[in-house]
Amino acid sequence: MTLSMNKKQLCRSEYAPLQTVIVCEPTYMEISEVINETQRHYADRNIDIELALKQHDMFVSALEKEGIEVIKLPPQKKYPEQVFTRDIGFTLGSQIFVSQMGHGLRQGEENILIDWLKKEGRAYHNLKEHSIEGGDVLIDGDTVFVGVSGRTCKDAIFYLQQLLPIHKVVPIPIEESYLHLDCVFNILSSEEALVYSEAISQKEREILASHYQLIEVEKEEQFTLGTNVLSIGNKKVLSLPVNKKVNRELRNRGYDVIEVDLSEIIKSGGSFRCCTMPIYRDSI
Repeated sequence: MTLSMNKKQLCRSEYAPLQTVIVCEPTYMEISEVINETQRHYADRNIDIELALKQHDMFVSALEKEGIEVIKLPPQKKYPEQVFTRDIGFTLGSQIFVSQMGHGLRQGEENILIDWLKKEGRAYHNLKEHSIEGGDVLIDGDTVFVGVSGRTCKDAIFYLQQLLPIHKVVPIPIEESYLHLDCVFNILSSEEALVYSEAISQKEREILASHYQLIEVEKEEQFTLGTNVLSIGNKKVLSLPVNKKVNRELRNRGYDVIEVDLSEIIKSGGSFRCCTMPIYRDSI
């Protein structure tokens, strides 16, 4: 497929200024089948869709206030997890990859992304050979960290390395109960990252510590997805108000923390990073 040259797509880090991002409104969001531990905790109460929609709208407004172009995929009733657009694809360098979803409940969501990519005339690579989800993929320059999880398999990581010969792809196994790598690790800058160490082995912690100064997230704030902030550039970070310790630590380190309430949406196991698929970040 020929890439339309006037449509920018580039992501070389998790923290360069965000310009274009894909989201999806939680119109049909519900815990219809428990597929992670967070959902198990909230299954009886389920999701207040009206509140989730209101919170998502506030989130989108916060992004747009920062000058970010927000693209909305059309929600479909058969996909209750569609709000988490991070997982259906990811941009590495100038390449867009479409994920192979690792859980049956979510399989098919990626086709809505493919429809949009085709309509826009954007080039993409469909990773349909092995299961891999974007929540497990984090990029920083020539290094790509990929979680080995219940949703992303080792074969997919090996295949991704073949497709990205100039990158160093680093597998990071995590405990499967924590769903994705970005639920326990998130890159804030070239020097700093958030981490919940209990979900990662000592060997992998040492690997991450060789790249970043690690900011520890405590257990109670990991449960409320304190690691799953969204960096939008220039040391600005979107975070949940409830994660007071994380927010205080980030502010102490010079970050501008924009607090937005996504408390209804996180009941299904994802927060700001999970709800966004960046297409273009300015190169820094």
